[in-house]
Amino acid sequence: MKNTKTVLVPHFMSAAGLSVLRARPDIATVVYPASIGVEAFRALLPDASGVALAATRFGRAETEASPALEVVARIGVGFDAVEIPPLTERGIPLMIAGTANSTSVAEHALFMMMAVGKRALDLHARTRDGLWHDRTSPLPREMSGSTVLVIGFGRIGSRTAPRCAAMGMTVLVFDPKMPAAAIEVAGFERVDDLDAALGRADYVTIHCPRSPETIGMFDAARMARMKRGAVLVNTARGGIVDEAALLAALRSGQLSGAGLDVLAQEPQGAGNPLLQEPGVISSPHVAGVTVEAMDAMGVATARNILSVLDGTPIREHVVNQEVL
Repeated sequence: MKNTKTVLVPHFMSAAGLSVLRARPDIATVVYPASIGVEAFRALLPDASGVALAATRFGRAETEASPALEVVARIGVGFDAVEIPPLTERGIPLMIAGTANSTSVAEHALFMMMAVGKRALDLHARTRDGLWHDRTSPLPREMSGSTVLVIGFGRIGSRTAPRCAAMGMTVLVFDPKMPAAAIEVAGFERVDDLDAALGRADYVTIHCPRSPETIGMFDAARMARMKRGAVLVNTARGGIVDEAALLAALRSGQLSGAGLDVLAQEPQGAGNPLLQEPGVISSPHVAGVTVEAMDAMGVATARNILSVLDGTPIREHVVNQEVL
């Protein structure tokens, strides 16, 4: 068809998302494998007007290989694998899927808190192995009456906080970029001093982006300030938590457990000693990957791409706002 525009999408984009693109006769959808090599991926770029990304990196070389490019969209909300300045230089929006997977991540964070606090893996193993005589050492903990510190009150943190409150937890929120009124009107206590707040929290759950100011945010010194026996949960990005320091804190008893959906190195090898610790529960960066979230992210990504190609970008989903 004359004036057809090509859009590249990874093979696991949801059928719901693909249907939005394929309903448009002026869009030619090209599906590429998520594991595609660098050179094979770049070979697809010269004709692409839009590119949807999962884990595939997109840097200056990819931008330069895309003369027809009008929009790049992440199937998700993280964008640390995308080099933004080259896109901005050409006026190309980088778009994210908004709140499409926020509920899934918030639920996963709460699931990890409960799994650690309730000793889910340990109790399952004892039941499976017939070790009923050891079932009360140590005892699980109630969530109700405990205190949780939510780091970041954006799309996900603002959904995690009320779920914790519904469990009867006292909710503290640390987000220096969020107006105090936005946190307080939601019914939570805003804290300005992170280090002071750490000593009050039985659970700390991280929901901030990975950036130069948050890399290594939870290091040995910060974990030493946490309440002894607390639980640390990270469903945000690897690198925010110093994993060597976390391992030491777990082994010393300073922390009683951790829930990790993300790691500094992904995919992670089976030999990581942190993942062998009895108080740790992990998942392979899938907090935002549920049936519902995949459908919602696919549709949001397709609509993001089409909005730019149609000349009406969904402004709130654009990361580099200066291109608008």
